[in-house]
Amino acid sequence: MGIRERKEREKERRRQQIIVAAKRVFSEKGFNKATMEDIATEAELSPGTLYLYFKNKEELYASLSLRILQYLYIRVTHVHKETDLAPRAKVKALIEAMYDVYDFDPLTIINMFHLQSSETLKNLSPELLSEIKDLSRKSIGAIAEIFKEGIANGDYIDRHPNALADIFWSLFSGVVLWEASKKIIDHRKDYLKQTLHTAFEIFEKGITLS
Repeated sequence: MGIRERKEREKERRRQQIIVAAKRVFSEKGFNKATMEDIATEAELSPGTLYLYFKNKEELYASLSLRILQYLYIRVTHVHKETDLAPRAKVKALIEAMYDVYDFDPLTIINMFHLQSSETLKNLSPELLSEIKDLSRKSIGAIAEIFKEGIANGDYIDRHPNALADIFWSLFSGVVLWEASKKIIDHRKDYLKQTLHTAFEIFEKGITLS
């Protein structure tokens, strides 16, 4: 292994060390109360080292979303390319994929939804913002293609596939955020899966042609 390759590996290892520490701090203190100094302490690094990898707290917070967006894209693309499934079966597989995406990292996906509805995006580097937008666009596009197949097959109402994909995604994010806020008030209440199941069932019935 050459010197350059070792340096790149060390750089990526340090970056992941910071991200893991940030996730812990954001989980414990929330975004508003957490500071770069808190994260540096958790990562056992100097604050100056953090700024070599992330220009501010917002960028570090947003970087946590990339992993979940990458997993989302992988899952929905896999469903879209599943040639053995009929359109309706694909939508059911898509719904299962959304459960998997949530289970993959519940805290990060909740943070991602908060991020997408906040001013934080304005403080990101153009490169990071572009990466987030690109992954989001491609994931929604793959979801739209699944609905497009169902429309072409005569299974679903003839509406723009992108509109159906946006509604589907909004339904998912809205239920997740609402149930997360209820859980803050009473941690014993955890009806996310049941509520999502009902929401997706109503949505699918609403777009299905009899």
